Amino acid sequence: MAHPLMPRATAIWLVDNTTLSFVQIAEFCGLHELEVQAIADGEVAQSMVGVDPIQAGQLTREELERCSKDSTTRLTLVETSYGHKIASLKKERYTPRARRQDRPDAIAWILKHCPNLTDPQVVRLIGTTKPTINAIRTRTHWNMQNLKPQNPVVLGFCSQEDLDKVMEKAEGNKKAEGTKEGKKS
Repeated sequence: MAHPLMPRATAIWLVDNTTLSFVQIAEFCGLHELEVQAIADGEVAQSMVGVDPIQAGQLTREELERCSKDSTTRLTLVETSYGHKIASLKKERYTPRARRQDRPDAIAWILKHCPNLTDPQVVRLIGTTKPTINAIRTRTHWNMQNLKPQNPVVLGFCSQEDLDKVMEKAEGNKKAEGTKEGKKS
């Protein structure tokens, strides 16, 4: 069962502003009933400010009124669309300093083995910049003589699944361009 974002602060507000039972508040907030009772007695979280779950979009006024009338009912958390967006966001790619010198090797491998990938695809896959890709492609990179093309999956810059997806997409784009050229002739 899902719980509100700040369970103790929500419990404080519910204790102070509603007639809900300690059991109802505890189950909604994911706390123990005795902890909610301690909050009500002022023994726990004395300096914490309560958070209004209605204003936070986690509970509706109707739901609160319905559960206030019947102590056997349970509060249900409002499903929000932004909760799914937060979970689906990709985390920012961070490469440790010790691995950064391997990035040009991965770019060289991709340019050698997947020449049909576009620069933006390589940028997203490895987390590099277009000038670095162009420098390696034109062989003007400052460390070109020491580059050894290595698989970016082995180096840890991307997963094999991500590499396969990008390569399939590039193959699909190449085939689509080939059919367009065939129609023009």
